[in-house]
Amino acid sequence: MKEKLINKLPISMRKYFQMSERQRKYELQMTLWSMPLIYITGSILLVIITIFLDLKLNISQYAHPWFSAGGDATQILVSALIGGILTLSAFTLNSLLVVLTNFSAQFSPRMMFNFIADKTTQHMLGIFHGSFIYVLVIFLFLTNNENEFYSAIPIMAVILAALTIIIFIFFINHASSWMQVHNFTYSMKNTSKSTIKQSLKYELEEHKGDEPGPLFEFYFNDKMTFTINEPGYLQMIRYKEMIHEADKDEIIIQLHKKVGDFSLKHNRLFSYWGPGQHKVDTEKYRQFFEIGHKKTEIQEMKMGIIKLSEIAVKAIGNSDPQTALSTIHHIADLIVSIEEDVTFTPYLLDSKKQTRIIMQPEDFEYFLNKGFGYIRQESKGDLSLLTELIEVLTMLAQSLSDDKHDALWNFGSNTIDYISQHFLYDLDKRYYLETLQELALFTGHEMNYVDAVKKLQ
Repeated sequence: MKEKLINKLPISMRKYFQMSERQRKYELQMTLWSMPLIYITGSILLVIITIFLDLKLNISQYAHPWFSAGGDATQILVSALIGGILTLSAFTLNSLLVVLTNFSAQFSPRMMFNFIADKTTQHMLGIFHGSFIYVLVIFLFLTNNENEFYSAIPIMAVILAALTIIIFIFFINHASSWMQVHNFTYSMKNTSKSTIKQSLKYELEEHKGDEPGPLFEFYFNDKMTFTINEPGYLQMIRYKEMIHEADKDEIIIQLHKKVGDFSLKHNRLFSYWGPGQHKVDTEKYRQFFEIGHKKTEIQEMKMGIIKLSEIAVKAIGNSDPQTALSTIHHIADLIVSIEEDVTFTPYLLDSKKQTRIIMQPEDFEYFLNKGFGYIRQESKGDLSLLTELIEVLTMLAQSLSDDKHDALWNFGSNTIDYISQHFLYDLDKRYYLETLQELALFTGHEMNYVDAVKKLQ
């Protein structure tokens, strides 16, 4: 019965009922209508309350004359506020969309979605829409009612009008503050940190193991494959439920796709093997994978890094090195968070330390390249920016464990290949070599530094 009702809904609404609760929460947060809808509902309740106070309780006879108004005066007041609030809302949104569109073209098209998903933005837009709906419904009520005096209605209408003006000022201030580069990059970094802690650290770390448990090698040659039945991006995997089912079915699952990967129809999604592999109902595992037409940040760690990297690359193209440098610093901080909160192992174990899921590997070098690879590529002719990048790698070397030092040195020393083909000023060259030497010192590659200098000369 429930499925039939859902299928009768429009596609734009039906998709929300077919999502998991976690996916639905994320999608609703990325829309402009969900929070205003709550405020509009609240405004309808406010209409009912104020009408009840004026018609049933007749509070106008207890109120001071200053806070009471006749029917005609109240109708004129509310009709004037309808046009005022609507004009203020339309002007605000129109101006904001123009600025955001230009800003998104300058840095990243994903910025508009981040601004829309911001809770402060949604609450302020909700107040605009809720106030308008209140005065509109009240106006319709007044045109069909001949009550002589009102008190709650004009007071509430004036309060909402004043609130709307105040919110208008705060909204402009919020938008102008949010669109400052250092503020929105900081916000994007914190969003990614939250994703790492909520979706990955607390969900996966308890199941991760540095060493695999028994891998059922005897059944490996007879493993079976499950394919995707629709094209799209892998948006989310419900690991805990999958581990539980794999334990019941006595199988090991090897994933062939990472969260964020795109797949075509009939591409491999996972393989499985083990003592119970021939008794497995594979269709029940389909519900553990969320496939959609776009990427999301629900579980994808690299998405936040890629967004920041895009902003840095755009800043380099717009001859804005300070923005690029600030974004590089945020990427470095995000990489430190990933290294601290995430164990780089592909094995997920059950409560009996038996391997149940083997994920596609993502190591430190993978995230280092995702964060700085495009920036290094785009800044190959800018020795000053590459010098700053080496300095950031040096800071990472001081913050991360020793086993990450080789990756940091290899990444930093490879920048020589990008600059050796260009003419170098002596002063720029000296600063670059001094910074590279400091990186070699903190990563324990002093001898390799000598070879790097020879290569550059």
